[in-house]
Amino acid sequence: MIEELESYYNELEQKVKDRTAEVVRQKEEIEIKNKHITDSIRYAKRIQNAILPPENYVKQLLPKSFIFYRPKDIVSGDFYWMTKKNDLSIFAAVDCTGHGVPGAFMSIVGNNQLNYAVDVKKAREANKILDHLNEGVVETLREKGNVGFSGVRDGMDLALCIIDYKEMKLQFSGANNPLCLVRDDEMIQIKGDRMAIGGNFSDELPKFTNHEMDLKKGDVIYTFSDGYPDQFGGHDGRKFMKKRFRELLLKIHKNPIEEQGQMLDDILEEWRGKEEQVDDILVIGVKIE
Repeated sequence: MIEELESYYNELEQKVKDRTAEVVRQKEEIEIKNKHITDSIRYAKRIQNAILPPENYVKQLLPKSFIFYRPKDIVSGDFYWMTKKNDLSIFAAVDCTGHGVPGAFMSIVGNNQLNYAVDVKKAREANKILDHLNEGVVETLREKGNVGFSGVRDGMDLALCIIDYKEMKLQFSGANNPLCLVRDDEMIQIKGDRMAIGGNFSDELPKFTNHEMDLKKGDVIYTFSDGYPDQFGGHDGRKFMKKRFRELLLKIHKNPIEEQGQMLDDILEEWRGKEEQVDDILVIGVKIE
């Protein structure tokens, strides 16, 4: 009887050891796979960062400006784009479907199509750039008429501005996202059209609206994604909300423009507390002098 018990316990002990070794082996395999995936995503981040305008180029186009950019994950669905054509400084704050890897793929599509709109199509009006962008994204994703369409509404929201510093003129066109302009301590909000880029339109694509206005010295222009106002936090875990965000921009607009990005970061951290960041965040501010 004792020998049988000893044999049973020895067999059980061996099974436990074998099972433990198998668990350790599986854990090591998962860690190696996770490392390979993370390394690949980090390399993708290098590629994505390469398409973002470098800081010195931003300062050439928008001398008094800041960009507050905080991806939720390693790579981002939000991105900023800009170029200069003759006397026109053109820039956009873009929010692609999703975040992380899917959003990053969309950001590459958006960046390429924006360049195509201004370099090949020679678009110089804000709404025309969005029209060409929309057409390019729809064709790239084969969304028109649902041909090859997966059922996911891939696309992007954005605010695009053209500043003519010489003539002190502003053009704006938006896909769902607005432009906020602070002048004489008052907030002026210009809403974008209520449609996304790449919105799975069946027949003829709708056209975007061009908004034009004169600029004054001291004006501060803000474009942004919805990541900041959608962040949960505060004492009861609520969203920051768009109204509070506009009030914040109005509150900080007189501070040096180069400091405002850090102010937004500090305020966001205080609001967020222990809450997780829920989305990519992008805010662009430009002061006219």
